[in-house]
Amino acid sequence: MARARTRRRKLSMTSLIDVIFLLLLFFMLTSTFSKFSEVELSAGGSGAVAPSETPPLFLQLKENTIGLNGQDVSLDALAESSLSEAEDGAVVLVSLGAQVDSQRLTDLLVVLRRLPKLRVTVLGG
Repeated sequence: MARARTRRRKLSMTSLIDVIFLLLLFFMLTSTFSKFSEVELSAGGSGAVAPSETPPLFLQLKENTIGLNGQDVSLDALAESSLSEAEDGAVVLVSLGAQVDSQRLTDLLVVLRRLPKLRVTVLGG
């Protein structure tokens, strides 16, 4: 008995190109191209500050708490605290705790940005 030879067909590239096109279309339609919010940071100066009548406000940012001039305050209540009653150009010094991550600092800076009359300075570690 002789074995019948099976004839091989040529591989069509059309279906492969269709699949690649559909995958490309799927990923393009499901991707989001959104702009994340930005927080402006300015470089520190030489360290010399002109004398002011009002003392600077001291904000201590820790992993779980925020201290404003030695008193604990929540992040939500920060905008309604004594910061909202500060004079134009009041200086706020932000000290970072050891375990503070960048997201927590960004959340704080977003809240402080709502108070445009404050000059925020983040102290280095």
